[in-house]
Amino acid sequence: MVRKMKRFGDLIYSPEVAQGEVISKAETHTPKIEAPERVKAGETFEVVIKVGPHPNKVEHSIRRLEVYFHENKRVYNPVHIATINLEPEYAEPEIRLTLKLKKSGILYTVGYCNLHGLWEARKEILVE
Repeated sequence: MVRKMKRFGDLIYSPEVAQGEVISKAETHTPKIEAPERVKAGETFEVVIKVGPHPNKVEHSIRRLEVYFHENKRVYNPVHIATINLEPEYAEPEIRLTLKLKKSGILYTVGYCNLHGLWEARKEILVE
């Protein structure tokens, strides 16, 4: 028996695709991206990424946050910005990054919960 394998992207949850029991986890597992909608080319700006409220115990916690940028008109996307591994009970799922962009695009964040999988958020950032 041959099973059809899913694309890796099909394994990542977001509020738009979560169904059934999974939808109940969207609010506490989907990363929240705080960043300006418009920035000036080449100038630094701060991005805050948070997940939660979420438990932070060994048996249930956010273990990783990954950040990517899909730059408009770039041939090969996305650009990997950061990966942060979080130790349960010590590190809360909130990170701050200082970014500097040359072109507009979409900032993506993927958070990993050891019980409820991968969750994605995205935010468009316009560069002027």
